[in-house]
Amino acid sequence: MDLWFTEFHSDDAKMSIKVDRHIHSEQSEYQRIDVFESREFGRFLTLDGLMMLTEKDEFMYHEMIAHVPMASNPLIKRVLVIGAGDGGTIRELVKYNNIEHIDMAEIDGRVIEVCREHIPSTACALDDPRVHIHVEDGLKYVRRKENCYDLIIVDSTDPFGPGEGLFTSEFYGNCCNALTENGILVNQHESPYYKDDAKAMQRAHRRIKEFFPVCRVYQFHIPTYPSGHWLFGFASKTVDPLKVDADRWNSLGIKTRYYNTELHKGCFALPNYVIELLENS
Repeated sequence: MDLWFTEFHSDDAKMSIKVDRHIHSEQSEYQRIDVFESREFGRFLTLDGLMMLTEKDEFMYHEMIAHVPMASNPLIKRVLVIGAGDGGTIRELVKYNNIEHIDMAEIDGRVIEVCREHIPSTACALDDPRVHIHVEDGLKYVRRKENCYDLIIVDSTDPFGPGEGLFTSEFYGNCCNALTENGILVNQHESPYYKDDAKAMQRAHRRIKEFFPVCRVYQFHIPTYPSGHWLFGFASKTVDPLKVDADRWNSLGIKTRYYNTELHKGCFALPNYVIELLENS
């Protein structure tokens, strides 16, 4: 008998992956955590039945959420990552020798432990001595911080359930306060394609614009997320990501599979329908 994992992307569209094994399942304090194994995508993690990552395409997401801000400001030393319990964003950040300190605030410690055990390809850098893991609500954690981070990355789930508070005006305002003068905020910005995702994207963009003079959106492609077309938000008090010093970043010799400095420039060029959604947010 065939076993398939299916996720609805809208009321009338869904994606299915054939599953070889259901490796892990539990109900944590916050959400249901499942790990599956498939021939096409390798192991993949779902939370409350929604796709979080697959071994085959996670590098697309994690490289773009980490390297775009790091290339935009090569002087980043202190980083806060909110969410990111799978560890993939941390894995990309520790490639930078100039980073001195990384705080990670993940509300559900069981996600961290499950990924350590079952998806070590993403969790492999969580024991780096620069990484300090805080198992607590990122919304509450950032309230206590002021002028102390050069970069905040919000690697959150969708804007409901445990991740709901990470899409509010209060949260973005607290992030702004926690950043240094040249600080950068990058957040998971949903998809512009399906109606509900697009509304969440518009809402997040509208709220972020209240606090940051520089507010841009960039795109990338990832096959297992709804529509395959996904966005990140880039916000800063001073840093324009379009002024990236490509030669400086390339001189670091960081190995990537998706990100490069030509793509960095191009990912901020958005389709017209996305531009219109943002203008009307």
